[in-house]
Amino acid sequence: MRKTLLLTVFVAGLAPQAFAREPEAAQPYPKPPSVVFGDLYRAVEMAQIFPDQKTFADAIPTEAPADILKAYEAAKDKPGFDLKAFVMAHFKEPVLKTVSYQRKPGETVSQYIADLWTVLLRQPDAAEKYSSLLPLPAPYIVPGGRFSEIYYWDTYFTMLGLEQGGQDVIAQDMVRNIASLITRYGHMPNGNRSYYLGRSQPPFFSCMVDLLAEKDGPGIYRTYLPAMRAEYDYWMKGEAGLKPGKAHGNVVMLADGTVLNRFWSADDTPRDESFREDVETAKLSKEKPAILYRNLRAGAESGWDYSSRWLADGRTLATIDTTDILPVDLNAELFHLESDLAHAYQLAGNTKLSTHFAVRAAQRAAAIRRVMWDAKAGDFSDYNWRRRQLTHVLSAATVVPLFFHVATDAEGKSVAKVVEAKLLAPGGILTTTSQTGQQWDAPNGWAPLQWMAVQGFRNYGEVGLAKTIATRWEARVNEGFARDGVLVEKYNVAAAPGSGAGGHGGEYALQVGFGWTNGVQAALMAEYPMAQPKAKATSAPGN
Repeated sequence: MRKTLLLTVFVAGLAPQAFAREPEAAQPYPKPPSVVFGDLYRAVEMAQIFPDQKTFADAIPTEAPADILKAYEAAKDKPGFDLKAFVMAHFKEPVLKTVSYQRKPGETVSQYIADLWTVLLRQPDAAEKYSSLLPLPAPYIVPGGRFSEIYYWDTYFTMLGLEQGGQDVIAQDMVRNIASLITRYGHMPNGNRSYYLGRSQPPFFSCMVDLLAEKDGPGIYRTYLPAMRAEYDYWMKGEAGLKPGKAHGNVVMLADGTVLNRFWSADDTPRDESFREDVETAKLSKEKPAILYRNLRAGAESGWDYSSRWLADGRTLATIDTTDILPVDLNAELFHLESDLAHAYQLAGNTKLSTHFAVRAAQRAAAIRRVMWDAKAGDFSDYNWRRRQLTHVLSAATVVPLFFHVATDAEGKSVAKVVEAKLLAPGGILTTTSQTGQQWDAPNGWAPLQWMAVQGFRNYGEVGLAKTIATRWEARVNEGFARDGVLVEKYNVAAAPGSGAGGHGGEYALQVGFGWTNGVQAALMAEYPMAQPKAKATSAPGN
């Protein structure tokens, strides 16, 4: 990643609206299946016709939705009506393109990863009538398992492995695809499905541009400047005219005028891919359903779906209050986007806008250090803007300001001590210290968090801790491969060495593949080589 340089720039009278621009025309959002099919969609998901709620969200109607709805209305109240038979007659189940991958005797993790790229590769999509899939113009890598589309922040960590393995063209294609979605819809959705358009995910597009620029040169910043700017405008929409103590969409202005960001969703209904789960959660909540659904969707936008970070009582999903929280990682990521915009505009010869975004980056970095630094605990924390206080939830997000060069040297040293004392585990770093049953809590560890911790601590001279985290995570993944012959999306990092245990918790079963695990493992093995276990000859699913 291009090292971010903070510029100390003072511009009198500089205001956000001075550089506001009208967004480029984007395509209308296609309606998600839950809206298109209304009562039929609700009936199917609540009846659990499919074990995984995402199956019906991805199913393809075999005729015009209006005709299906007409047939449903005519048949649903008749004696003996069979809802499952009706669905099977009018929809095609999604094809997950499961591939039986024949491992070679003695195959190593590195060889598995190299071979899995071909298993997880998808060709450009032809638009299929009535499908929830948003077509992409170039080939792409999917994570694996139930995830048969691209996901936003997954892509960056997957690209680490693609670049390490010499798969530069597919890495370039992945960035092209995301730029295409930003151009079409004004932002990068959670993934390329119509039901993901109401939210995004952690904004890592500028980091992807950095990766390409390392090999392709600085001209890449100018190529993707329009897309980076469009993404920034999406995250900052509503800032102009915002009053202190108020919020609009993803933007919050604190009482002192400080502007920071939160996760948000334009929609306040149950998620298509987890419809029944959301309805059941609403039954357990004291919150109004619309508010709860928006907080669930905002939690999904965070990529940490779900975690004690977003739970008002620290343990119960029904108390989720994501929109009340200013996440330290999101704001560090937007600092990076602002820094890259300053750099890109400088390369484009636009000194005025380069200076503007350098100022915005410096202001945000200072705000993160002022608002989100927990001096007593010695780490970075999320901030509840409604309660005007830190959440004091210790999580691996505390390393993200180090990854993006936001922390001071003293803060970096302090975070290192806290992580080593409280988050470091036998298999890497814990996601949080709480065990709630949610997948973004203990005892689970996730590849992207390990990568950001390793690189973040290296940035601040904590090379010993960085190596410890890297090698413990590598070993945990290798242990799992030796035992099961596959890589998975998350691991139990609290388990004793040698267990190789996959993670658990959340809304679905542990998934095999797995895009970002493969990517981070490949990149870490290149930096910290270690002996790799060998697989026995067997066949296993790729996706």
